Amino acid sequence: MVRDGKIVGTITSGNYGHHLGGAIGLGYVPCRGESEADVLGSAYEIEIAGTRVKAEASLAPMYDPKSERVRA
Repeated sequence: MVRDGKIVGTITSGNYGHHLGGAIGLGYVPCRGESEADVLGSAYEIEIAGTRVKAEASLAPMYDPKSERVRA
């Protein structure tokens, strides 16, 4: 995982997110002492087979914690 041009970690898992309609990857970004705005304001990339692909960070869960989608 690359943050603002610097390698900061690895993706721990990935899959296709059917609800999101695209690929998702889970990883850890070291951010001790930073605000949420700092973390979300950075530019992220993921390297796949030697090619860097833009990525978007999210602090929100990628599932429906209140089961609102099920009840709809």
